[in-house]
Amino acid sequence: MKLIDIAEVARRSGVPASTLRFYDEKGLIVSVGRQGMRRLFDPGVIERLSLIALGRNAGFSLEEIGAMFGPDGGPRIDRMQLAARAEELGRTIRKLIALRDGLRHAAECPAPSHMECPTFQRMLRLARADQARKRRHRPQPSGPTLANSR
Repeated sequence: MKLIDIAEVARRSGVPASTLRFYDEKGLIVSVGRQGMRRLFDPGVIERLSLIALGRNAGFSLEEIGAMFGPDGGPRIDRMQLAARAEELGRTIRKLIALRDGLRHAAECPAPSHMECPTFQRMLRLARADQARKRRHRPQPSGPTLANSR
């Protein structure tokens, strides 16, 4: 097994060396030695970096991705977690499609003003409701605040 240095891993994977060092410090990848000042990796790190990239693209945190690897370094991915993320992505896609379609309509709407367009008005109501829902679910600060410290 021929080890590859960090510059070669960066070149093959497209991941900057600074990110590789960060991932190494976080335990997402493991350098197996050094050649001078350069970290050395097993060639299997390229596949592991692909799995990390896939996880990041799917919206998983680095902590969640780290938990997807077993003690032997191989993937140990919870299928229910994948299914839940797929459902979440589906909801986001549906929301984005509706927004795209609404914006297309607003761009082509014959109403004299966007504010007179029923579709645009519906989009405004949905945006307002979404903002209100986010405010309700925002975590409240713990400890004293300006309001209750007087």
